[in-house]
Order: sequence, then C-alpha cells, then structure tokens
Amino acid sequence: MLLTIVTINWNNAVGLQKTMQSVAQQTRKDFQYVIIDGNSNDNSVAVIKQFEEKKIFNSLTWISEPDNGIYNAMNKGMRLATSKYIQILNSADTLVDKYVVERIYKAIEQNAYPDIIYGNMLKITPEGKLVGKTGEEKCNFLQFYRGTLNHNCCYIKKELFGNDKFGMYDEELKIVSDWKWLTQTIGLGGITPIYVDIDVTTFDTTGISETQLELREAERKQVLKQIVPAAIKTDYDNHAFHIEQVNRIKKHHLYGALYFVERVLFKLEKWHILKR
Repeated sequence: MLLTIVTINWNNAVGLQKTMQSVAQQTRKDFQYVIIDGNSNDNSVAVIKQFEEKKIFNSLTWISEPDNGIYNAMNKGMRLATSKYIQILNSADTLVDKYVVERIYKAIEQNAYPDIIYGNMLKITPEGKLVGKTGEEKCNFLQFYRGTLNHNCCYIKKELFGNDKFGMYDEELKIVSDWKWLTQTIGLGGITPIYVDIDVTTFDTTGISETQLELREAERKQVLKQIVPAAIKTDYDNHAFHIEQVNRIKKHHLYGALYFVERVLFKLEKWHILKR
C-alpha cells in the first residue's frame, strides 16, 4: 500500500465518526487506516467497532490505551504505519470528498514520488461555514518563522520520520511539534515539498491549535530559540515583518515606487544631506 492515514482521538466520538466516515467513503480502498485512541471514556471505541464490523476498510489497525499527549499518540500511529506515505488526519478533521485518495495517488505518481506532497486545506466552522482556504505556500524559513505548512493536507514519506536527521515528533511539546518537525525538515533541512492544487482536507477550527493561541506562540518561541542559531534568529526577529511588507508591496505592483524612494534616500545619505 502507498498510504497510511493516521487518526488520533480522545473523547471526541462525534468528531471521530465524521473523520472515519470521510475516510470510509474513498473510492480507492488500497490504503492502511490506523486509529490511536487515548483510552476515551465516551463512545469513541464503540464508533471504531461499528466501522470495523462493517469491514469497510481494507486494512484497519486501532488501539485504545492511555497516552502522553497528542504527539505521543501520533508517534504511536506512525510506528504502526506500513506504507510509503503517512497522512495525519486527526479526529474531527475530514477528507473533502470521496476522490481525495484517488487524486493524491495520481499526483504522487505524476510527481515521481516526492518526499512531501501537499494540497489545499479548507477551514470550516462547526456550523459548516467556509472561513478560509490555504494552498500553495513559499516553503522557506521565513514561511515557518511567521506561519506554517498545514499538517493534515501533507503526505509525508515514512522514511523521513525516526531517522537520525529529523526524528519523530517532539513529545515534550503540547501544541506545535508538527510545526517544529516541518520547520526542521523543510525550513532548515533542505526537503522540498511539492504542491498540488487538490482540495484535500477540512480543518476543525475548534481544535487545540486554534483555541490555545498563547500556548502556541510560547512554544513556537521556545522552539525557535532551540533550533535556530542566535545570530540568524536575531535577524529574523528584527526584519521578518519588514520582509513581509516588501513582499506585499511587490504583490500589488507598487515596488517601483518603493525602489524610487529608497534610491532617493540613498543619494541624500551619500551626499550627507541626511544622516545614516
């Protein structure tokens, strides 16, 4: 099998039902499905067993046991994966429609089996309203310093996890370990992802990464301090916002005016009319 989809869940039977249903409806069935449940005390295990009894999935592996957090559960799922690629599709997130796996398989083949391939993610409110869509990103360090690459619409070669260079997800972090891993692999590690214009997932906007923003920012600052040399981090701390301003000006075709003003200031400084 080319793909393993990993779903982690804890006490979210309603969200798990949605996620499993979106996976079950796929037109291509030749993938492994792994569910890691954190010993839920709601109806989650019953939901899993209902799908299991219907024998919808060609390959379904699941466990329900205590874990040490989100990333401990994700790492468990990845260790159970037997396929070439892994997608993390957490409880309450869903695949957009029944053709997602079929389209992604074709895209992987057409792009010569890249290390990471990703598509679009739709942000949906609990009421079903579309509030955003993310797609192609500039996958450089600035992108990860200011933002991220959406995790659930990424298909990542399993061999990248657990190797000496990149390792698994950092289980000490509560909320940004996937961002840390992607920053180390793409932002700093030389891995080049391939973007395909395919709507892949809907994202649950009530998840922890969207509701605990202060914790997210605190952990991101902690990680950047750990993995980025101090001199480089200082430059980004001082200039990242200004780089984004210039990029926005370029986007709206106003760079010529900015360049003209900068050249005038340069000449005035050179002629000592203005102080540097």
